[in-house]
Amino acid sequence: MEKQVILVTGASSGFGALTARALADAGHTVYASMRETAGRNAAQASAAADYAQARGVDLRTVELDVTSEPSVEAAIARIVAADGRLDVLVHNAGHMSFGPAEAFTPEQYTQLFDVNVLSTQRVNRAALPVLREQGRGLVVWVSSSSTRGGTPPFLAPYFAAKAAMDSLAVSYASELTRWGIETSIIVPGAFTKGTNHFAHSGKPADEAIAEAYMKGPYAGVAEAALNGLAALEPADADAGEVARAIARVVDAPFGRRPFRVHIDPSQDGAEIVNGVADRVRAEMFRRIGLEDLLTVK
Repeated sequence: MEKQVILVTGASSGFGALTARALADAGHTVYASMRETAGRNAAQASAAADYAQARGVDLRTVELDVTSEPSVEAAIARIVAADGRLDVLVHNAGHMSFGPAEAFTPEQYTQLFDVNVLSTQRVNRAALPVLREQGRGLVVWVSSSSTRGGTPPFLAPYFAAKAAMDSLAVSYASELTRWGIETSIIVPGAFTKGTNHFAHSGKPADEAIAEAYMKGPYAGVAEAALNGLAALEPADADAGEVARAIARVVDAPFGRRPFRVHIDPSQDGAEIVNGVADRVRAEMFRRIGLEDLLTVK
């Protein structure tokens, strides 16, 4: 196995923290990024340091606020200064919301897209010049089965943001292959346990509209949606499998990493729809004479 220098965004908890640990356990140098490492996330940064010491692995934290361009640039510069390179980006930072679509303000949609979508562009613009100069690298995008699978109600802002991020990942993929940079899109299902994804989800700012839905004809729908998702999830569903899947992708031979990996215990149909969409994409590239952009050389 070749040791990689890896940045994982949004690694204070959930998939990000699990992934950072799994990659460090696999023998890589891992930067678990989070904001406010000396403030609200001080305990998480300390937990990462304790984990590294206890396991004898190279897991570090780095201050990085994905909504701040100066913060992103400073973090990338710090990593490159310390290690001389950066091999893998894991775009994991994101935030969920739950409630009637109409009850979220436009400003809330803007903020959610900033965290889930625009953040990846900030990180890419700071990090991709390093990977392009190296002539080799890997970008991993943590998407969601909600982009093309079943879409229960009251998750519209999050679903829309993850769909936008997934679309951006697909477009980036073919623009990076000639630079020697691979892309892998990880598609987790709705893990209702093992992360704080649902527990920390955002709420609509317009409480009056939210109440109109919750007490009107849609009374009980929120509970039914959440309970239904939880019921679909097998009792032994393990959010850590997402982290292990990412570690397997990173450790796979260069040039043979999968374009998409689904980890969906509930089997909501995303794998089927993505399979069709990805085949259509590949066929289009062949038809227009750009098939070489589908894989790195």
